[in-house]
Parts: sequence; structure tokens; C-alpha cells
Amino acid sequence: MTAPTPNQSEENPNAFASAERAAVYRVIGERRDMRHFRPDPVDADTLRRLLEAAHQAPSVGYMQPWRFLRVTDLRLRDALHGHVAAEQSRTAEACGERAAEVHRLKLEGIRDAGELLVVALTDGRERYVLGRRTMPEMDLCSAACAIQNLWLAARAEGLGMGWVSLFDPDWLARELGMPEGAWPIAILCLGHVDAFYERPMLETEGWDQRRPLDELVFENRWEQQRDSSADAPRAARRRA
Repeated sequence: MTAPTPNQSEENPNAFASAERAAVYRVIGERRDMRHFRPDPVDADTLRRLLEAAHQAPSVGYMQPWRFLRVTDLRLRDALHGHVAAEQSRTAEACGERAAEVHRLKLEGIRDAGELLVVALTDGRERYVLGRRTMPEMDLCSAACAIQNLWLAARAEGLGMGWVSLFDPDWLARELGMPEGAWPIAILCLGHVDAFYERPMLETEGWDQRRPLDELVFENRWEQQRDSSADAPRAARRRA
């Protein structure tokens, strides 16, 4: 990621100082989806700062749909681990010829991380209409912004975080006693690590690679994609 040069803020009084801006770009560039953790606990004050950072995220219609649930019961952790392991096997089957690769990947650190958080969309979201009348999924987008805030703040604190999505939302909602209408979207493994991956793990494992930015930026009209995956049918919309 290209860092800003010192004189880039001279004509913009609203810009941060060069070193501060460089730190923002650095934390974005060095954020990783972590799977390997040490079991050391996360300091309570640090965890509070991270959750405060998440809660500062933008939200459509100022709905603040995110809810965070700490999983501290070891038996519950084991249940989540078993459920995710089973879902990884089902995902491998769904990936056809790449099944062996999926089985080989380490996709979670549920038993290892110092903190385990479940992020969910709150119940009663239907009453928030501003910005969602034609795009009800903006509740999910808002919560994703909160997760990204937490992720970047964690990296700045020297902590790793991994987003686990290999689970059945209905099962997880029942297991955690969520009210009708609440919808879990992430299991977050958070904690101390020995080192951060130099590159995204799925890239180093050969699963995929980062696409050139110029292939992803258009102007005025949608251009023909070079990748045939653009022809795949759109995913079914998640429930509101």
C-alpha cells in the first residue's frame, strides 16, 4: 500500500500529520485474518478500547445494529468449535475438486484465542427505514464496518483477529439464546499471536490472490470483467 508523502497535507488543513496518516495506511496494509493464537488473556481495558472502536463505526440511518456477545464458557467454546469443524467438512464437499484444499486449511482459532466474540444483528431492525427502504441489507453493511473498526484497532494494539463464518446462523442463534429476529454474522477469534502473517493466509496457501486494483475500478459505466466469475449468478439476498 502506498504511504502518503509529507507534503500531501500542506493544502488540506483537515488532513492528519504525515506520520499519523502513514500509521493508518500501515495498519490497513498489515491487517490479517489470523488463525494462530496464543492463549494469553486480552487485557480488559484493551478489549474495552476495541469494542469502543467498533461502536464508533458508521451505520446507515444511525441504527447501530451490532451486538457483541463474549463467549467465556469453555464448554460453549467446544460446542462452537465442533460445529465449525463440521461446517468446514460440508464446505469442503461443496467445493468439489478443491475439497482436499479446504480440509487442509486452518480456518479458525476458537479454542486458542484469548477472546471469542460473536457479532450479531439485533432484533427489531425492521423499524429502521432510513437508508434501508430499497436496501435492507445495509444493516449487515453497518455491522461489517464495526467489525472492520475492531479489526484495525486490534492490529494497532498488536492483537490478531480472525473472522469465522463457517456456521449455521439458526443453530448459533439458538445456542446463544438470541431473540427472534437477531441474526449472528461472525465468530471473532481475538488475541495475542507470535507473529502476523506476511501476506494473507489464503494467498500464501495458494487459494487465491489479490486482484490488480485497476481491474476493479470503473468510471461512469460497468466495464466487461476479465474474470469469468462475473457471470456467476448473484447470491440470494440474506433475510432482512
